[in-house]
Amino acid sequence: MTATPGPQPATTPSGDASRRCDTQPTRKVLLAAPRGYCAGVDRAVIAVEKALEQYGAPVYVRHEIVHNKYVVKTLEKKGAIFVEETEEVPEGNIVIFSAHGVAPVVHEEAKRGKLATIDATCPLVTKVHKEAVRFAGDDYDILLIGHEGHEEVIGTSGEAPEHITLVDGPADVANVEVRDPDKVVWLSQTTLSVDETMETVDALKGRFPNLLSPPSDDICYATQNRQTAVKQMGAEADLVIVVGSKNSSNSVRLVEVALGAGARDSHLVDYAEEIDEAWLEGVSTVGVTSGASVPEILVHGVLDWLAARGYEDVETITAAEESIAFSLPKELRRDLRAEAKAATEG
Repeated sequence: MTATPGPQPATTPSGDASRRCDTQPTRKVLLAAPRGYCAGVDRAVIAVEKALEQYGAPVYVRHEIVHNKYVVKTLEKKGAIFVEETEEVPEGNIVIFSAHGVAPVVHEEAKRGKLATIDATCPLVTKVHKEAVRFAGDDYDILLIGHEGHEEVIGTSGEAPEHITLVDGPADVANVEVRDPDKVVWLSQTTLSVDETMETVDALKGRFPNLLSPPSDDICYATQNRQTAVKQMGAEADLVIVVGSKNSSNSVRLVEVALGAGARDSHLVDYAEEIDEAWLEGVSTVGVTSGASVPEILVHGVLDWLAARGYEDVETITAAEESIAFSLPKELRRDLRAEAKAATEG
């Protein structure tokens, strides 16, 4: 006689199993938009590539064309030679000035060295240079908000060194001295934190109520847009990964902005391989963005790395649409090799 089957186990999870299921975090990625290359960086990188195509290697570049390790190494493989000073470029060669801009003295050095030059300075940096020249011409004291030693600050300061005082953040305001408190204007490095810059401006206005502002915002549109996107994701993300190099001012600022917006943790990496898996402990939502000098291939590398660890769901956080483009430096329309050769023979 066949025994009648007893009660069968329930097919639904037990209470404990259900709780484990409910508490398993949903892993997702918030991807910032816009991110990566801005118009000024795109222009500068293409300028080096076009110069190599038109004139052949070597082409010399004074300082890193943009602050990104991958970009610099890629251009070196194509024949670009990066130097720290203009005097390192052999006579009769081409030298490209980086997107960060240079002081007038550097142009003079190139002329003395009989070098053909391509100026790849970002047009938004050039705007700040022109503002410095104009306000110095009107005998203003210019308070330049920026980080000491940054190439952009050095270049802008060189336009009117006798008129410009560097202000490196709110804590530096108390040290500022001017000739006439009624004839003072502020300018800024283009890649700063918007919030910290305005905090510095407010502190300066506390000391100099008649402080004049630049005719238009000096912090570039790309820097502002990338910071806005990070603010939007910061409150929701447990961890924000910023792709960018440590000497990239705007990339470093994105880490600061993420933490200020509420992210529990944030780190700057050049490559996906630099991510520490320990950062993912207890993390359900990862924000990903990149600085304005970072090619998209590096962001894809980070997304692939995260996907391999369960973070496959990607949601884009869009703060703005960008359509700005800058024309290439006018020097690329000339035969610079011939000009440099003529200069050495002349």
